[in-house]
Amino acid sequence: ESDLSRIKVEGGTERDKEVFYSALYHTLIHPSILNDVNGEYPLMESDGVGKVPHGQNRYSVFSLWDTYRNLHQLMTLVYPERQIDMVRSMVDMYKEWGWMPKWELFGRETFTMEGDPAIPVITDTWLKGLRDFDIETAYEAFVKSATTPGKDNLMRPDIDQYLSRGYVPLGLYSADASGDNSVSHALEYYIADYALSLLAEDLGHTEDAERFRSQSLQYKHYYCPSYGTLRPLNPDGTFLEPFDPRQGENFEPVPGFHEGSAWNYTFYVPHDVLGLAKLMGGKKTFVNKLQMVFDEGLYDPANEPDIAYPYLFSYFKGEEWRTQKLVSELLDRHYTTSPDGIPGNDDTGTMSAWAIFSMMGFYPDCPGHPSYTLTTPRFERIELPDGTVITRTGKGRIRNITLSGKRMDSYRISHESLKGNPLHFNCAD
Repeated sequence: ESDLSRIKVEGGTERDKEVFYSALYHTLIHPSILNDVNGEYPLMESDGVGKVPHGQNRYSVFSLWDTYRNLHQLMTLVYPERQIDMVRSMVDMYKEWGWMPKWELFGRETFTMEGDPAIPVITDTWLKGLRDFDIETAYEAFVKSATTPGKDNLMRPDIDQYLSRGYVPLGLYSADASGDNSVSHALEYYIADYALSLLAEDLGHTEDAERFRSQSLQYKHYYCPSYGTLRPLNPDGTFLEPFDPRQGENFEPVPGFHEGSAWNYTFYVPHDVLGLAKLMGGKKTFVNKLQMVFDEGLYDPANEPDIAYPYLFSYFKGEEWRTQKLVSELLDRHYTTSPDGIPGNDDTGTMSAWAIFSMMGFYPDCPGHPSYTLTTPRFERIELPDGTVITRTGKGRIRNITLSGKRMDSYRISHESLKGNPLHFNCAD
């Protein structure tokens, strides 16, 4: 009751409240406390025993490929004391075995999925003002994984090609039965490098910031004008032939992409949405293609790469209504009070965190960047533990939004602006 009461909602239907608080319950299952009552825990990738300081906890089950997108942002916002302990746990894991976790389970690294997901998690935490942890050691770990060459780089096993070419070609690395996931690997590195550039800038490492920001924009290598999607590249730099951008939509292995098709990944450039739109030929083309993903059933609400897609419309003036319409429809269709009331595996709270943010009216669509995109809240009043109060009048399309009584001219809001300030949505009746 204490945990669920951290967020207080009023208005909305009873069904909405049940879905909301069930989702909040789900998000608190993992990561989970690993240490015993005396503070002892198994060291990362070791038979040794560590001990956390009194009053702190060691966390485990870091499904970071999933949770870096929204779960940890929710922890930072609503359960900051837990998020701090989670970050400290990740930093200690680096101290114990030399790498940040990717998908850690009870003190062992599973190497499930791809990317360098601890970077956006900890960057996001730091930039949102939670700073009671060893940021210098975290930064050291991030630079190590982002720059260390060779296959001994456990976070980025195909880093040599990524650094020399700006992309990962096919034929280099296949971790498991899912096949060669070269494009998925690179896309995860791009968002990690973007987050690292933000952290480097904040810490005063100007040259690092410029380097990593530049690296994060090299997703453009994969863009194929003929198909209007990202497309795998061969070792000689040519595009994969033959190519079907819909292949993989049923989770069958497909060259270049992990658990999805090219359409599930093409818009996953959250740090450069406007740049991607320009690459595609402008706002109209971008919006039409993105809408087609939903119209033709290519959007997958149960897998992570495309779960922020509904929010991307709000980057373009006049298209925000699409975000509001789609988010509402997706909540109604995929989040219910039945036994199968979430769209597939909850992925340690990620799907539930999507519902919570969406029902509150804001979503962290760019991991690592301390900001949110706004949409229609499900409730008439929402109160967060930091004193932030979100209110809504009307139930239809948003007419205007005010922050501390002043009308906003954008559907994006910084974490700093949201925190502790009254946010009001004036919607059509």
